Amino acid sequence: MDARVSQSEIPSLYDAMSKTYDIWGKLAESRARNRAIELADIIDGQKILEVAVGTGLTFYEIVKRNPHGANTGIDISEGMLKKAQKRLLSLSDANYQLKTGNAFKLEEETEHYDVLVNSYMFDLIAFNDMDTVLREFRRVLKKDGKLILVSMTKGESFGSGIYSLISRISPKAFGGCRAVNLSDKLQQNGFEIKAREYYQQLLFPSEVILALKK
Repeated sequence: MDARVSQSEIPSLYDAMSKTYDIWGKLAESRARNRAIELADIIDGQKILEVAVGTGLTFYEIVKRNPHGANTGIDISEGMLKKAQKRLLSLSDANYQLKTGNAFKLEEETEHYDVLVNSYMFDLIAFNDMDTVLREFRRVLKKDGKLILVSMTKGESFGSGIYSLISRISPKAFGGCRAVNLSDKLQQNGFEIKAREYYQQLLFPSEVILALKK
């Protein structure tokens, strides 16, 4: 199933969701997010970009591990960024910035980042538009830079298909998310997949991918 919520609707949709998103994120996404941080294997001093930073659930953990590095988080939702900024206040001595940005046209320098992290965004993007975003990700990563992706994916156990059913009936119920598998797209766009893992929490199915820029 392709994306059924337009990109023009995403900012206002996630502005509204920002008030309660942390509840969902902790109940259904925390295992996948935690594994993504482990796979990133962050070394203090690196340059790290998180695209679609949301309320900062993952970005907070990134900055904690990379206080002397350069940490940048972008999102198209002002509401999400405000929540993220509030979460990061306790890490005021760390080096980070949060700003509005669009994954389709990153303002970042070419071959600048050691690690790029992206969670629960590709499941909002139409299949035909994914190549544009992946080319941008590849552009801003250094050679052999790490790309860490977390997305809603197809359920692999009884009951997990409920989310795909809900996304068909009411696409905005989960912010426009639907099941994706990004392995082929990554390989087609110059990434080497080093790991793909499946996690399920509250019956919600997620894939976590570690890929390297070739």
